[in-house]
Amino acid sequence: MSEVEERTVASEEARWHHLETAEATRLLESDLRHGLTPEEASSRLKRFGPNVVSSRGGTPAWKRLLLQLHQPLVYILLAAVGVTAALAEWVDSGVIFAVVLVNAVVGFIQESRAERAIEALSNMVTTQAVVRRGRRKLSVPSAELVPGDVVLLQSGDRVPADLRLFDAHNLHCDESALTGESLPVAKHTDPLDRDIALADRRNQAYAGTLVTAGQGEGLVWATGDHTETGRIAWLIAEAVEISTPLTRKIAQFSKLLLWVILGLAALTFAVGVARGEAAVDMFMAAVALAVGAIPEGLPAAVTIVLAIGVSRMAERRAIIRKLPAVETLGSTTVICSDKTGTLTENQMTVQAIRAGGRSYQVTGGGYAPEGDILFEGRAIDPDEHPVLLECLRAGLLCNDSQIVFEGGRHEVQGDPTEAALLVSAAKAGLAHAETIEQSPRVDMIPFESEHMFRATLHTGGDESQRVIYKVGAVERLLERCDETLGPDGRSAPIDHDAVRREVDKMAADGLRVLAFARLHAPGSQDNLAHEHVRGGLTFLGLQAMLDPPRREVIEAVAECRRAGIAVKMITGDHAVTAGVIAGRVGLAGAGGKIDVLTGRELEGVSPEDLPRAADETEVFARVAPEQKLRLVQALQSRGHVVAMTGDGVNDAPALKQADIGVAMGVTGTDVAKGAADMVLTDDNFASIEAAVEEGRGIFDNLTKFIVWTLPTNLGEGGIILVSILLGLTLPVLPVQVLWVNMTTALLLGLMLVFEPRERGLMARPPRDPSRPLLTLPLIMRTGLVSLIIVAGGLWLFDAQIGTAGDSAAARTAVVNTIVLVETAYLFSCRSLSRSLFTIGLLTNRLAILGAGTMILLQGLFTYAPVMNQLFHTTPLEVGVWVRIAGVALFSFVAVEIEKWIRFGRHRDGGARFE
Repeated sequence: MSEVEERTVASEEARWHHLETAEATRLLESDLRHGLTPEEASSRLKRFGPNVVSSRGGTPAWKRLLLQLHQPLVYILLAAVGVTAALAEWVDSGVIFAVVLVNAVVGFIQESRAERAIEALSNMVTTQAVVRRGRRKLSVPSAELVPGDVVLLQSGDRVPADLRLFDAHNLHCDESALTGESLPVAKHTDPLDRDIALADRRNQAYAGTLVTAGQGEGLVWATGDHTETGRIAWLIAEAVEISTPLTRKIAQFSKLLLWVILGLAALTFAVGVARGEAAVDMFMAAVALAVGAIPEGLPAAVTIVLAIGVSRMAERRAIIRKLPAVETLGSTTVICSDKTGTLTENQMTVQAIRAGGRSYQVTGGGYAPEGDILFEGRAIDPDEHPVLLECLRAGLLCNDSQIVFEGGRHEVQGDPTEAALLVSAAKAGLAHAETIEQSPRVDMIPFESEHMFRATLHTGGDESQRVIYKVGAVERLLERCDETLGPDGRSAPIDHDAVRREVDKMAADGLRVLAFARLHAPGSQDNLAHEHVRGGLTFLGLQAMLDPPRREVIEAVAECRRAGIAVKMITGDHAVTAGVIAGRVGLAGAGGKIDVLTGRELEGVSPEDLPRAADETEVFARVAPEQKLRLVQALQSRGHVVAMTGDGVNDAPALKQADIGVAMGVTGTDVAKGAADMVLTDDNFASIEAAVEEGRGIFDNLTKFIVWTLPTNLGEGGIILVSILLGLTLPVLPVQVLWVNMTTALLLGLMLVFEPRERGLMARPPRDPSRPLLTLPLIMRTGLVSLIIVAGGLWLFDAQIGTAGDSAAARTAVVNTIVLVETAYLFSCRSLSRSLFTIGLLTNRLAILGAGTMILLQGLFTYAPVMNQLFHTTPLEVGVWVRIAGVALFSFVAVEIEKWIRFGRHRDGGARFE
């Protein structure tokens, strides 16, 4: 091949659907009858490489592991490791280091999911292919295919490469995973317009799609990375990893905390030295301050609270592949959902029937034969409607599909449209096997795209007569019908215009309409040809179908919108169908209007206008994979936290780009699952609403933990800083600080992780992504409690020094003051806006258990000789405990009064901490 032609073959921009077959064959230097010679195929394999999606060279494993440590909070923890090791506190040092290591390993493991997604793409196209080579028909591994190969396709095959079809006989391909098209696509060989959308390129077959019917042959024009599937692999690899709202807030908070700690430690050292204190003593004081200010329990709390969220979500049929994903859903402002298989059943269902001049509605959805047939709003006995039964019988007999019950689900073997006809007949009581036995098939005319109908010849109860049933497109059948059947089953002249008006009405509702006709034939007829069904037919009726919305989706969408979350549909399906489904699930915008943009219209939207269009439009139809990716990016540029749901290969790049990707576990492809953060095991969109609620509860609990833990760290640091400024003896030692930080975080703070969700959680709008982790009211409250700890601790320290002159007793009193204030504050933090007495003391029994255990440990800390020796403590008198309890009670009352003043009017729990 020439250099120019090599570039043409390899180029993913080549418009092969636009070329005549002869021109495509010339460019590919192939032979449609004989194929490539083995020698030429071998040469091209060396030139173009194997037909596999190649893996991308990524960041080395060692570098990815080290990058997990490249975070400000981790710097603080590593500093804590160094400090505690320098103090010879090996146990504390080991615990903190273990927290750092576990977090790094978890992050390292999760980053491998993109590689797994690309591996799944490779596996998806690794099949055997039947080709013509050297005048022979051969079966070769699909990896050995090269541009110019002639590939033969038949029903059941997975297409091994991107093909330009030159021969197609009733060829249909399931492209739903690639384009979002819910029905198998009928293929042909005619050239198409150059700029036609991917989903409408009916003269091409794409790698990884499935042949559902017919036979065909095509020329390979793209292999491996240059196929549409390969291009999606590149999109996955190039999609940017997005940090979650939680990690962004923690990172901002950690940076601030890092500088505050370093500044205070330096100030402590400088002031002490300036006052004439020994440099070594001041260095230890600075170390104590730094250790006190570092929230050692924060990373563990974040990990544990998210892990508990994962466990809760698993019980609600959602598997979390990345810990922060649960929290991210709680902050989601927009959910971009695929239509087919996500909002809908991905099971074609007959919803309306017109027969005998009467209109019927069909209830139920999917392939389960459950539902009724209604006439004028009431369920009927189909036996009393003979024309309806005959129309349904025609759909059942003129049919090659089956429905089987496997793995707890009704599955179709064959064409989804034909399956819908079987189900509608079953709802009228027509048993599949029994009906076929009563009217066995004699001959048939198979469906072909150029004719748009199928016809079958059957024997009947009368041996002198046979019956022909014909099913197909209305425009092909209606003109061949001379009469119709009235409600009583008698023949009557047909009003073609009236039928067309009914068809237009159904089509306006997004329904796909099929027509049914009948013709009596002589009992001796044993074959069926096109001339037998060209005219003289009796029109039986219409059946209109749709891939219906899931029953749970309507309420789930409504709940999301009540929670302030916008739901958008992004699909590869047709605009009319997408708009109808959007209307049924409740995606209408202001005034009940649904705005729909097609992929072709999106191409004309400038990059500057795309974010606004993405924000203001509810439905995007006939979009290509890269357009889904652009839409997610456009929404993110408007400050949205975007969740993207989907199940197909075409969804994978957008799933990876989104703040959280949600894949379907049952119908989802391995590629989609590999790119997603969360997988729904029941493919139920409604589970996302549960995840949103769970995520909001988790963010609330994490905020409560941070609000609870900060006064401990600030209070400890404040006590040390003030003591240095006033020239006092150090009121608390570094080892005592570590005791307080580690025990209270474990026994008190982590109990907030198990706090039940508050009422009114889903009545709140989504949390503003730009809103800081700690708002001004929370900062003020943190300052209040910190001041109480500092003032109370120094008061007790001074009192003990003045009374007994014992620094060990004074320090013991300070440590117990900090712990008891934190214990009291724990119960205030169970709700940031409501009183403890309104949420119930016993609604979190683990908090009571943790507080009780902490008090027992403080008893050991104060009175056990071994603890006295390890932590430099001494037993306290009862009077000291009374003063300590008084400070703790004062802190509880002060916070409750502050909440009452700020939020006393919000008794329903709907208040937000702005």
